Amino acid sequence: MTDLEKYRLQIDEADAKIVELFEHRMKLAESVADYKIKSGKAVFDQQRENQKIEKVKELAHGEFNKRGVEELFQQLMAVSRKRQYQLLTENGIRLPVDYIRMDKLYFHNAKVVFQGVIGAYSFQAMQTFFDDTIEPTHVNTWKEAMEQVSNGEADFAVLPIENSTAGIVSDMYDLLLQYNNYIVGEQIIKIDHTLMALPGTRPEDISVVYSHPQALAQCRDFLGTHPEWKQVEFLNTAMAAEKVARDGRKNQAAIGSRSAAEYYGLDILKDSDMSKEKNSTRFIIISHNRAFVKDAQKISICFGLPHSCGSLYGMLSHFIYNGLNMFKIESRPIPDKPFEYRFFIDFEGNLSEPAVKNALRGIEAEAGEFKLLGNY
Repeated sequence: MTDLEKYRLQIDEADAKIVELFEHRMKLAESVADYKIKSGKAVFDQQRENQKIEKVKELAHGEFNKRGVEELFQQLMAVSRKRQYQLLTENGIRLPVDYIRMDKLYFHNAKVVFQGVIGAYSFQAMQTFFDDTIEPTHVNTWKEAMEQVSNGEADFAVLPIENSTAGIVSDMYDLLLQYNNYIVGEQIIKIDHTLMALPGTRPEDISVVYSHPQALAQCRDFLGTHPEWKQVEFLNTAMAAEKVARDGRKNQAAIGSRSAAEYYGLDILKDSDMSKEKNSTRFIIISHNRAFVKDAQKISICFGLPHSCGSLYGMLSHFIYNGLNMFKIESRPIPDKPFEYRFFIDFEGNLSEPAVKNALRGIEAEAGEFKLLGNY
């Protein structure tokens, strides 16, 4: 037997002892969980864990080993907490989340608000998601739509959250935290830009083009072939179409959807290759009611974390440990807390699933702040 083989054999023997001690420690953790279940004591005790880590570090020799022991025990205690969260769920200790499970969303005669005007992409999303029994209305801003849902003027709102090429609508994330409204559905709309103008308008008549800044950016290659056209940003594409129709000037054009052109009686001058970027926008359906349908498979949450080593990893470990698939993660700075961030995460799951309950229990307990934005 070579020296290397001897060392490996000794490592195997040490590893077996470590596993034996680990399982003994987990049995003790289960006893701690049983006590906490009966007493109502919280699983996570940051002060106690910090004290414990400092104590075990002193048992190690050398700075490298002290750092290694610190990391090892951070992981040991994290695993211990996860087992305790599981036991809480198994013993029927419910999450403090008042969500109603429904067979389906009921929107017969519901009042639905969207931002913009008829013909906007948000209008298309509303038409696609809902049936023709709803009472639609529109407002100028996303904030107004959120307010109407929050105060009961509207049952649902349709709002953009993400574009496949332009990225997130960052203001929408802030509004989701500002109002106690919840995501109950989503609708993805393919964005097909067209150039529209008054009937009889020729390309050489145009001197100014109106549209949303994202639409102008997405059509930059086409617009680059007409440097003589002035580009003017508008609140949304359908409002740009409405302006062109209202002003009645043949030197004006708009970039927007085909439905906007049809609704405002405008001619489509170009409807292909307007944008090389084939993109879609994801719209969220907002309600003031905490509800989720029984077959919902996406959950959105937000939590705050200090800018410290390992804090994000600690949160993400709850998804890994419980076998949950993350769809996306976004961060936003917390305005009144320098160098602290809120993270918005979409992941696969349903609020009725034990693995989801375990993960949410851990994240809520260990994050600085937490909000469940919806299950849909």
